[in-house]
Amino acid sequence: MSDTLRITLLQTDIEWENKAANLCRLRKHLENLCGKTDVIVLPETFSTGFSMHPETLAEPLQGEVITSAKQWANLYGVALTGSLITFADASGTRYVNRAFFLTPDGDEHYYDKRHLFRMGDENRHFTAGTSRPIIHYKGWNILLLVCYDLRFPVWSRNVDNEYDLLIYVANWPTARRKVWDILLQARALENQSYVCGVNRTGMDGDRILHNGGSRIYSYKGEMLASVPDEEEGTATASLNLDALQKFRKKFPVWMDADHFEWKDFP
Repeated sequence: MSDTLRITLLQTDIEWENKAANLCRLRKHLENLCGKTDVIVLPETFSTGFSMHPETLAEPLQGEVITSAKQWANLYGVALTGSLITFADASGTRYVNRAFFLTPDGDEHYYDKRHLFRMGDENRHFTAGTSRPIIHYKGWNILLLVCYDLRFPVWSRNVDNEYDLLIYVANWPTARRKVWDILLQARALENQSYVCGVNRTGMDGDRILHNGGSRIYSYKGEMLASVPDEEEGTATASLNLDALQKFRKKFPVWMDADHFEWKDFP
């Protein structure tokens, strides 16, 4: 357990529907980051791109992508988080956009994207998740969400300071980049939490352009780290849990927050 958590943004282009190339790209970055960070955050569907072809791209959690990521988390001593296309259940007929958080010690945490991007037909090809687990790692409480979830503040709400770090992994288009920038900072301020958002760069297979904007914000809305737009690269920030807890005690907005109950999808 440590008050300090080093977290790294890994902003990359994604080879369309090419798992082998994207895994190779990841390993090269991991070799360069070994010993320099505690958590590495990848874009949404980092191994395939945001494809609507789950019937050909989905693989089980015992498949190549998660197996490789687990091995590398252990080898390089770092937690890895991102998302991939996988099966919703054993039937093999339903698919989810599943976020993962894999630790060097072999712990595995998963979250299925709840808000499916209907403007891109994601709701026609994938099944929405209904649970929102809190991940416990190195004394930190972490909430992991995916892309379009960013637009829904109730789902992101930090009730009674249940999390200290909110992570969004994304394939967020350049055309709506302003929304990404504003809402990432807003989530940090309204939830009194560190917020990390990682987006991809480059043109995807549907000719949609992405220009990055990967950033880490403090609980006061201060930008702590960022990767330059249009570029593939990394940026790391050291987050301090003690400072966060002292600020929450000094300025306890959370004590006056509205309370509510989650409702599953019908």
